[in-house]
Amino acid sequence: MAFGIKRSELKQWKEAVDKGDIAFITHFWHDERFPSSHSVTKAGCSDLQKLAAWGKQFGLKAEWIDRRSVYHHFDLMGDRQLMILKKYGMEEIIKKFKLSEQAAD
Repeated sequence: MAFGIKRSELKQWKEAVDKGDIAFITHFWHDERFPSSHSVTKAGCSDLQKLAAWGKQFGLKAEWIDRRSVYHHFDLMGDRQLMILKKYGMEEIIKKFKLSEQAAD
């Protein structure tokens, strides 16, 4: 279940994905399969080859791309999520979702 995201943020993410950009959106999330994760970052792109190549540099496999919707994306959680957000200078997102604290657990 996703929550804590504004409609305008989702719209911006979808527009960037549609343009073929690698785009990120983070929201609070609860899934019993991942009890230690309280948020997820979706790294999306409409160009599957570009998305797969982008993910490869972070050890993500192309078969991990979520293709269930029009907006193809990788789901990033935990240490990998924190590392990628830091690489892209997304400190505000890290603070908002308290990801540094989560990684320390």
